[in-house]
Amino acid sequence: MNPLGDQVALITGGARGIGRSIALKLADDGADLALFDLSLEGLEETAALVRAKGRRALALPGNVTKAEDAKAAVERTLAELGRLDILVNNAGITRDNLLMRMREEDWDLVLDVNLKGTFLFSQAVVRHLLKQRSGRIISIASVVGVTGNAGQANYAASKGGIISLTYSLAKELGGRGVTVNAIAPGFIETEMTAALPAEVRKATSERIPAGRFGRPEDVAALAAFLAGPGAGYINGVVVRVDGGLSIA
Repeated sequence: MNPLGDQVALITGGARGIGRSIALKLADDGADLALFDLSLEGLEETAALVRAKGRRALALPGNVTKAEDAKAAVERTLAELGRLDILVNNAGITRDNLLMRMREEDWDLVLDVNLKGTFLFSQAVVRHLLKQRSGRIISIASVVGVTGNAGQANYAASKGGIISLTYSLAKELGGRGVTVNAIAPGFIETEMTAALPAEVRKATSERIPAGRFGRPEDVAALAAFLAGPGAGYINGVVVRVDGGLSIA
C-alpha cells in the first residue's frame, strides 16, 4: 500500500535523527524524497537508505537560514523529481543557557535556524502549493514551545514561534487545499538528547508518564499520517508527541 502515491516530500534537517526517520517512513508510504541539510555526508547516507526502499532521493546541501538556498532547493526538487507535495520543516538546533548568561549570538542562531528557516522554506514552497491547490506543510515544533523550559529561552521562543506561524499559515492557505500542521515532540532519542547527563535523563524519564524517551519513529509515524490522505481535514493543529510529559 502506498498512501502517498508517488508524491514528493522535501525535508529540512534530513541528514539524521527525526528528519531521517520521517524520510524513511514517507518512503515506505510511497513518496520520493528531497533531503536538505548542512551535512552532505549525512544527506547521502539518508538518500542511500531511501533508494534502498525503491524510492528516488535527492540530496540538497545548504543552509536553512539563507533564502537563496531555500528557493534553490524547491527549484531543484521540482526540476529533478518533477513535483513537490509535502514540506517538512524539521531543521533545528539548541544553544542552551540561562537567560542571564545567554550570548546574543546564541539567541540569534537558534531563532535563525529554527524559526527563520521554517519561514523561508514555507515561503519558498507556498506559491507552488497554492498553484496546484494541494499540499501539506508539517513543521517540527516542541513541547518546550508550549510549556517553556528553564535554560532554553531561545529554543522555546523559536518553537513557540513555529506554533504561531503554523496557526497563521493554516488560515492563509487552508482555503486553497493546503494544510499546515505542527508536531511538538518531547524528549526523543536523538544526538541532541544523547548529550544529556545520565542523571538528567533519569530524572526526566521519571517525569514522563510513558516512562521513557520517545523514538524518532514515534514522530515519523505522525508526520506520515499528517502528510497522507486521511489528514485532509486536519489543519492548524499542533500535536504533542511526548509520552504525556507536558501534562504530568
